[in-house]
Amino acid sequence: MPRGSDRETVKIGVVGTGFVGSTFAYTLVLTGLAAEIVLIDKNRAKAEGEEMDLNHAAPFAHPVRIRAGGYEDLAGAVVVCIAAGVGQRPGEDRLSLLRRNVVVLEEVVAGIVRHAPEAIVLVASNPVDILSYAAWKLSGLPAARVIGSGTILDTARLRSRLGELYGVDPRSVHAHIVGEHGDSEVPAWSLANIAGVRLEDYGSFDPKALRKVFEEVRDAAYEIIERKGATYYAIAVGLTRIVSSILRDERSVLSVSTLVDGYLGVKDIYLGVPAVVGRSGVEKVIELPLDDAETRAFRRSAAILKELAGSLGL
Repeated sequence: MPRGSDRETVKIGVVGTGFVGSTFAYTLVLTGLAAEIVLIDKNRAKAEGEEMDLNHAAPFAHPVRIRAGGYEDLAGAVVVCIAAGVGQRPGEDRLSLLRRNVVVLEEVVAGIVRHAPEAIVLVASNPVDILSYAAWKLSGLPAARVIGSGTILDTARLRSRLGELYGVDPRSVHAHIVGEHGDSEVPAWSLANIAGVRLEDYGSFDPKALRKVFEEVRDAAYEIIERKGATYYAIAVGLTRIVSSILRDERSVLSVSTLVDGYLGVKDIYLGVPAVVGRSGVEKVIELPLDDAETRAFRRSAAILKELAGSLGL
């Protein structure tokens, strides 16, 4: 829990009660990390419905106060998660959608900064890297206190699939996805290992199998969306993992989206990279010694995002 505090004082805000926001709030209820959860949504009735349903779940989990409210109710919040956004219209291109989401973000960030200026802002809305960068620019907050969910889910998916491939607990697999949370993301194969043993030295090594694993990881969201319309369980747990590291000052290394400044030659953009996350937010960015091919791919990923940011005037 926060230094000089305890669970009884922890308030967490969730802006946007769609699939991701409401599932994240549900996960918070189950874990008992917060004493109070504030739900904010343009559709107040939706937030109130989630409030009622979650309060009915609380007796089976942990004591927690859950309420729908406005930005003024975020006062004193330790973390505020942004899960708000607009959906894509038929025939709408990515840039137009992104511009509309930045407009939504402007209102959300202004409300958070006005009423909870000391909070750490956790961005879950997609495309998460650009929106995290925009949230930082709009907020005026230190970059350490504006964090995107980044590649935390991609990295978890990679470790899970490698665990299946090699027949070990995924928690014993050390591997990262870096760069954009999206099509240009990069697997850091040169550093992947099991108990310190590089994959090429751990039993049978099949580059084709690894390539298939990465493609499954990269395209997982598309496959899930095709079958059930949206992804929300895994990212909700990932967000809760980030919040846990913040509240408990764990200083865990997590693959989050954060500002890079000279990272492998890349600067002034948000990207998914391993970082030490603690009570102050991102406390240290860990620069991975990627091989030459991975470094080029990482820079390409950054270039795609920087071009997009430039198109938005960020």
